[in-house]
Amino acid sequence: MSILEMKVPSPGESITEVEIATWLVKDGDYVEKDQAIAEVDSDKATLELPAEASGIITLKAEEGDAVAVGQVVCLIDTAAAKPEGGAPAAEAPKAAPAAEAPKAAPAPAQPAATYATGSASPAAKKILDEKNIAATDVKGTGKDGRVTKEDAINAVPSFGTPTGGARNISRKKMSMLRRKVAERLVEAKNTTAMLTTFNEVNLTEVNKLRSQYKEAFKAKHGVSLGYMSFFTKAVTRALQLFPDVNSMIDGQEQLNFDFIDISVAVSGPKGLMVPVVRNAELLSFRGVEADIKRLATRARDGQITVDEMTGGTFTITNGGVFGSMLSTPIINPPQSGILGMHNIIERPVAVNGQVVIAPMMYIALSYDHRIIDGRESVGFLVAVKEALENPMELLLDNNPTKAFEL
Repeated sequence: MSILEMKVPSPGESITEVEIATWLVKDGDYVEKDQAIAEVDSDKATLELPAEASGIITLKAEEGDAVAVGQVVCLIDTAAAKPEGGAPAAEAPKAAPAAEAPKAAPAPAQPAATYATGSASPAAKKILDEKNIAATDVKGTGKDGRVTKEDAINAVPSFGTPTGGARNISRKKMSMLRRKVAERLVEAKNTTAMLTTFNEVNLTEVNKLRSQYKEAFKAKHGVSLGYMSFFTKAVTRALQLFPDVNSMIDGQEQLNFDFIDISVAVSGPKGLMVPVVRNAELLSFRGVEADIKRLATRARDGQITVDEMTGGTFTITNGGVFGSMLSTPIINPPQSGILGMHNIIERPVAVNGQVVIAPMMYIALSYDHRIIDGRESVGFLVAVKEALENPMELLLDNNPTKAFEL
C-alpha cells in the first residue's frame, strides 16, 4: 500500500487557514489525478482542491472545518486499482417477517352535534356582541357544546393574525469569504472618515455611440460594448486629474500610485467578489470589456484566484444591474474611494433651456475624508460626469473608429 498525504496548499500570501466548503467526493471513492475533490474557502476567494494522484481517497476533515495551510485533509491510496464499472451494490439483508402491528385503540367518541352546539346563552351572547365575536367562532364548553358566559368572557377577538402557516427558522454557518467581507465592511465604516457625494449623468451621448458601434464592435472583438468600458475610461481619466482619489493611507503615510488598478464588484455564487482590472489606464475599450468579461466569468464559475482579487487602487460597483436607483457604497479598504453606478431612468431634464426626456443615472462617490478633501472628491465626480456627457471628445479623441479598434 502506498499512501499519499494531501495537504492544504497555500492559496496566497498572508493566508494561514482555509475552510472546507464542500467535499466533491465521498470517503472511499476512487479519484483521478487533477480531479477536483473539494472546494475550499479562504477569506478572499473560493478555490478548487485537485487530487494530487489517482487512487482511493480517505477524508480527514469535515465540511465546515477550518484547516491550517499545510494540514493533511485526505489520504490517497495510490496503489489501489481503479474499479471496473460501478461498484457492486451490497446485497440487501433479507427482511424478517413483519410482526403483526398492534391494533390501535378506538378513538373516543365525539359528542354528537345538536341544536345547542355553537349557540350562546343569553348572557354569553350579550358579551360576544360587545366584543363583536360570532358565537360560531367560539368553542363552547357547556352541555352539548353550548357557549357559556365563561366561554364568552375568555374569548379573544381575532385581528387577522395568520395562523397555521409555516414558521420555520433555519441556521447555517457563513462561509469564510462572507465572514471576511462582513469584517471588511465593518472595518471600513469604523476606521475611515467615510463621506459620500452625488451627481447625475446624462447618458444620451454614450447611448448614441453604443447604438452606432455596438454591432461592429461585437463582430470584431467578440465582446459587447457595454457601459463598464465607458465608466472605466471616465474613471481612469478622472483619477489622473485627481490622483489623491487613487491613493491610500498606510499608517502615518500616504501611498500614491502611478498606475490604476480598478476593482470591479461582481456577484458570484459565494457572494460579493471584487476582481481587479490591472493597469486600466492603459487598456482600450476592447481591453476593458474583455478583461471584465473574463474576470466576471471566472468569479461566476468559482475559478477566481486570490491574486486576481488583490491589490486594487479604486473600486467601481454597479448596483444598477439589480435595479438600485441610489446608494452610498462602502469603501473597499485599504482603498480610499469607490464609485457607485445605478440604474438608468428616462426622466425630464432641462437641456439648453428646453425640457427633454433623457437617460439619466445617479452616481455616488464614497471616499475617505482623512486623505481626500472636498475639492478632490467633487472635482473627481464632475470629471467623470463631463467625460460621460462628452465621450466623443474626452474619451474617444474624436475618433471612434480608432478608439473602438474597428
